[in-house]
Amino acid sequence: MPPGHPPLVSPLTFAAICGSFSYICTAAFPVGTAAASSSPPGTVPTWTERDQMATKVVSVAPRVEILAKSGINEIPIEYVRPESERLDLGDAFEEVKKAAEGPQIPVVDLQGFDSPDEEVRMACVEEVRKAATEWGVMHIVNHGIPLELIEQLRKVGKEFFDLPIEQKEQYANDQSSGKIQGYGSKLANNASGQLEWEDYFFHLIFPEEKINISIWPRQPTDYIEVTKKFGRQLRAVVTKMLEVLSLGLGLEGGKLDRELGGMEDLLMQLKINYYPICPQPDLALGVEAHTDISALSFILHNMVPGLQVYYGGRWVTAKCVPDSIIMHVGDCLEILSNGQYKSILHRGLVNKEKVRISWAVFCEPPKEKIVLKPLEDLVADGTPARFPPRTFEQHIQHKLFKKTRGDFKTPN
Repeated sequence: MPPGHPPLVSPLTFAAICGSFSYICTAAFPVGTAAASSSPPGTVPTWTERDQMATKVVSVAPRVEILAKSGINEIPIEYVRPESERLDLGDAFEEVKKAAEGPQIPVVDLQGFDSPDEEVRMACVEEVRKAATEWGVMHIVNHGIPLELIEQLRKVGKEFFDLPIEQKEQYANDQSSGKIQGYGSKLANNASGQLEWEDYFFHLIFPEEKINISIWPRQPTDYIEVTKKFGRQLRAVVTKMLEVLSLGLGLEGGKLDRELGGMEDLLMQLKINYYPICPQPDLALGVEAHTDISALSFILHNMVPGLQVYYGGRWVTAKCVPDSIIMHVGDCLEILSNGQYKSILHRGLVNKEKVRISWAVFCEPPKEKIVLKPLEDLVADGTPARFPPRTFEQHIQHKLFKKTRGDFKTPN
């Protein structure tokens, strides 16, 4: 391990209990809205005030939906981002207009990979390879999932969040006891203690034999059937994308899928993100800047903008591309590819006009069964391994360690 490299295993043992989703939602430094600050509304508290606020530990974050519907004109101080982040924050609808003339996330048509013509197939591989190398994110179209099924998924997800709060609370998670699947709101787990402007529902969707169906919503009544069907269809897309990405590295087509656990052990975790209307979108974030710890992440949304990716030294606001799925390269794939594929830094904006809902599926290897390291075929004298070996659980804790220091935005 290089001198000065942070330890791969930190004292944050809660991550070991909870698994991968602890990186998304655990309370390393939880702060509740009851925490008082002497700073004026709309400003960021001093570090002394933050230290005082951080002593007011809670195990359940407030539901952002309740705050949004309460008629507030100013967001609570816990949701206000640091001044350095606010310099380029804005309403998602305004930001997507500004981005119209600049660089945009590439759109990749997967239909070519199904062609009997090898030249057409390899042209598709090259298009995906280029997007994964230069951007680390792409819109994929002609992905093979029926659009009717995607609309059904959007429908049942929206209908769940349209339920009264008390009904949704029947499915509430309890992060303090290790129950991370279910309905929740994110607790603060960064160095300065901000909360994010979102509620969510989180659970495993594949492999089906590992699903805990008891925590899935019973309302709407078709939620289980639709979500299971979507999980099966998306797994086929995952298989295809990992094959394309393997070929793009000059590897045998099934290599990356096997390295990540294959059909039996590669987990697909669904997180439905609900971003209520925000009265001050220039001060808050739906999701703070981060890279995904997963191998791949797939995102659907309700055609309301919000995603921004960091590219070319600036934040690029993603356009809403009809009938597409957004695919991110995650940390695990960057490690396996020895840095050829980029785990993209991204964040989520909010707006004051429309609720945004997104369906994010994180494809993750088993926590302990596999050691993540650059593949041998991609390491040579001129290209040494850029990442030390680690299990997925060690990587989670490594990222949490960096996050509590305010330095968590790369997979190193």
